[in-house]
Amino acid sequence: MNFIIISIIFAGIIALKLKHEDNQESQAERDFWEREAKANYTRKKSLDSLDYIIIPDEILFMSPENMTDALRSDLDDLKSLSAYKIVNLTGLSNTDLKLQYGTANITILSEYDFHYTNLVTLLQRLAEKLCESGNDTLAIRTLEFAVATGTDVSKSYYLLAELYTKYNTPEKIDGLIRDAQNLHSLSKDTIVQNLQAGGQ
Repeated sequence: MNFIIISIIFAGIIALKLKHEDNQESQAERDFWEREAKANYTRKKSLDSLDYIIIPDEILFMSPENMTDALRSDLDDLKSLSAYKIVNLTGLSNTDLKLQYGTANITILSEYDFHYTNLVTLLQRLAEKLCESGNDTLAIRTLEFAVATGTDVSKSYYLLAELYTKYNTPEKIDGLIRDAQNLHSLSKDTIVQNLQAGGQ
């Protein structure tokens, strides 16, 4: 008898918990669609306040020793990319962007963010090739710029940490960890933990 009563109580608790979770999910869904509806009616706003990224000349026009075709190709791609407007919008959903800047701007904002994704991918590739060709100083400069833009490419943080260690400046890794802690990315915690652990 006691077993039956306990089973009924347990089943009741489970049912209440599931109902509570369903209510939370329903509320979250309602909130999402309310925000989306509001976003779709947000008027177009100026984009002048965006944090546009300018690739510095010291990166664009670097002259690596042991220049390879692969390095030259990446640098040419970087110069081509510099002609576009680049903005890091990591962590912002389309709904967030529409609410802040208006529905009419969503396409152009997506283009700006696409250029940013291309930028940080290219900077990581360039840094790796610079290391391979013995241009560590330029690789550090390239990676530091990538980190300054708020990249969430984990390899950029790990490679830069390796170079700091290699050149006896491990204290700079603390700054790198602080930069990673400010990321608006799902990969933030993993990057921070690996940097703190001293490895990937």
